Amino acid sequence: MNYVRLGRSGLKVSPVCVGTNMFGAGYVDDDRAVSVIDAAFDAGINFIDTADAYNAGHSEVVVGKAVRSHRHDFVVATKGFIATGPGPNDIGLSRKHLIDAVEASLSRLDTDYIDLYQVHYFDPDTPLEETIKTLDDLVRQGKLRYIGCSNFAAWQLMRALWVSDRDGFERFESVQPEYNLGKRDIEGELFNACSNQDVGIIPYQIFMGGVLTGRYSPESPPPSDSHMASRHAQRAKDTYWTDHTFKMVETLKKTAAELETSVPQLLIAWTLSKPQITSVIVGASRPEQAQSNAEATTIELPEEIVARLDSL
Repeated sequence: MNYVRLGRSGLKVSPVCVGTNMFGAGYVDDDRAVSVIDAAFDAGINFIDTADAYNAGHSEVVVGKAVRSHRHDFVVATKGFIATGPGPNDIGLSRKHLIDAVEASLSRLDTDYIDLYQVHYFDPDTPLEETIKTLDDLVRQGKLRYIGCSNFAAWQLMRALWVSDRDGFERFESVQPEYNLGKRDIEGELFNACSNQDVGIIPYQIFMGGVLTGRYSPESPPPSDSHMASRHAQRAKDTYWTDHTFKMVETLKKTAAELETSVPQLLIAWTLSKPQITSVIVGASRPEQAQSNAEATTIELPEEIVARLDSL
């Protein structure tokens, strides 16, 4: 595995990151989820992404259990912002909620520190100075090692970096946007901003919730035990279950066969072909999927294949 730097930091992460939003959901039991992380680690993947909002925090519990025996070897990332309770201060990026959210995540992960803490969304109700100063304090306390953001527009990221530069605070080393063959708006301003400021991009939904993998048919609903049939994939299904997407799938199947690889591996390789991308977040529900995802990092696509996929 060739590890890469996250942003302009010295932190080294694998170019594939284990996505865990399906862990703790019931249809992937905890023992199997742990076996996925074990297989990923054996294949060289050291990067895991979760969030306090994933299955009411149970995803963090599973991740904590899986990494406990070799915690030092993993880069564990989690996120906070989404409501954790009914109160007006149980959501957002205020100092109060961030401190409460970080402490709760540390408890669920059963760890003394979080390698990468990401704010899940931009909060228009809280000054960026308050948010970033709070994160800076938590880094200085040793509870967080690095900080990042998720679902930020380019202007929101640049504003946050300016606050950090102006006030001498820790800066966002990464941004986590949605990115795939059907949603490529970040290739404009966000790609340019991150290249200019040395911010790593770690995209999610590169498989469109699984639709692009070629495992589904437009003529029938997803199998009841599949990720696409779960409530966690409902937004992806509503967004990406279209005739246009399934036409993409046919091209992907033909291209993968031409290269003697799988469609998921082809998609990982295409995403990593973009120089702005640091690591791709990919979920896995079985150990063999984690192994296959790791193997995809060795694939270098010919320029004509990249151009073919870019044109979809």
